[in-house]
Amino acid sequence: MAWPARSPDLNPIEQVWVMLGRRIAGRSVPLGTLHELQQALLQEWALLPQQVINDTIASMTRRCQACISAREYHTRY
Repeated sequence: MAWPARSPDLNPIEQVWVMLGRRIAGRSVPLGTLHELQQALLQEWALLPQQVINDTIASMTRRCQACISAREYHTRY
């Protein structure tokens, strides 16, 4: 299957990064240093339920089918 090179919605890790970014942004205390960001990312990664990652991977068939149907390099997910 042709895989669009610049299609973040077809890359599961991009979806996980979005989830982590939202969790970091939702923290009550703003992060002031790169080290704090690194520690926060490690904490949020550890707290991210494995089922969320599994669901993201499982959605790939649907995402690919939507892209093929639209004949485009991105979807609206």
